[in-house]
Amino acid sequence: MMWPNFFLQDEERRMEMRVRGAGKRRKVLTDEQEGKIKLAFFVAIVGMTLTVVAVGTEFWVELNTYKQNHTVVCEAAHYGLWKFCYKKLWINDVEEERATCGPAELPGEANCSYFKFFTTGENAHIFQKSTKKELNITAAVISLLSITLMAMGSLCITAALSKEVEFLLKPASCFFIISGMMVLVSLEIFRQSVRWLITSDKTIPLEYEYSWSVACAVAAGAVLIFGGGCFILLSFPSLPKKAWECCIKSRNSNNTS
Repeated sequence: MMWPNFFLQDEERRMEMRVRGAGKRRKVLTDEQEGKIKLAFFVAIVGMTLTVVAVGTEFWVELNTYKQNHTVVCEAAHYGLWKFCYKKLWINDVEEERATCGPAELPGEANCSYFKFFTTGENAHIFQKSTKKELNITAAVISLLSITLMAMGSLCITAALSKEVEFLLKPASCFFIISGMMVLVSLEIFRQSVRWLITSDKTIPLEYEYSWSVACAVAAGAVLIFGGGCFILLSFPSLPKKAWECCIKSRNSNNTS
């Protein structure tokens, strides 16, 4: 009976030593570091929220027809990455100084539908103008990939805070910076698709203007890149201190010389 107990106690000692060794190897974050990480994570969450709002709404661009004399209604349209909406507005609701119909936020009769190139592969026709489906699909796919990278970055930050380790900040910073850049790239591709739509049929005069969803996308890209940059600085906490020490040493050497 003594031998089994001896081996059992020996195994317990080994397990305890392993646990202690793992605890020593793990880098524990200070309260100040944890607070800075949470603040940077809040900035990244703001960028993620703006991205989701921009991607999920259809107010990226508004297309406005010109007012016609002796009519009580005018037509406008707005669309985003996934669907577009036709809208009939009352002339009395439109400002008199405005030559075109709109803005699309005015109350009116709306008819919205998703783009067919996500299902049947057909180009959409808005006011008899044809879209460039390759550009629209590319912009939508890149926006989804950016959201995936944001989710991966959030998982890294959550693990970094729960496990109290710093090395996960570096991949998180890469995920957020790349996702912010992808949001801006998606926005530029969408802008090119709008220009293609406007120039596809020049016989129909239209005016277009980018709406608040684009503003959300621009702000989201900038905030995500800024948040990723904050995580890079937090992953190298000794860099500012070393830079400050080098600066002091150089000044002292100059004074002595």
